[in-house]
Amino acid sequence: MSDGPAPALTHIALHVADVEAVAAFYQRFCHLDTVHERAAGDDRVVWLARPGEEKTFILVLIPGGEYRKQPDNDYGHLGFALGSRTAVDAVAEAGRAEGCLAWPPRQDDYPAGYYCGLRDPNGTVVEFSYGQPLGPGAEGTG
Repeated sequence: MSDGPAPALTHIALHVADVEAVAAFYQRFCHLDTVHERAAGDDRVVWLARPGEEKTFILVLIPGGEYRKQPDNDYGHLGFALGSRTAVDAVAEAGRAEGCLAWPPRQDDYPAGYYCGLRDPNGTVVEFSYGQPLGPGAEGTG
């Protein structure tokens, strides 16, 4: 590689079956805002970001994908850090009430911390954690 700066991770793009439903999930559970959208045939491409992080990292939702049937032994996921164990429990309860709880809250060895998982409307698992060595709750870990 060149002597220039290292590449920066700026976004993750997901090809989804229902952009509207998936966007609503990330807005509700992850507190992401729509920061850009454009037409894509009869549908739209949506960019989502945390408030104030629109130029740092975004989640892009692209129409036309298929539902992702993720096997139980596939631990691939998107990870979001929360500020407390109580917040993890609250997300898990909300997910249970809406029928999208994939992993109930559990405490795991460092660096995994305390976490639960929800399944978004396209089948992607989204982890909500506290006590990992990054994001909110990272203080005092390790």
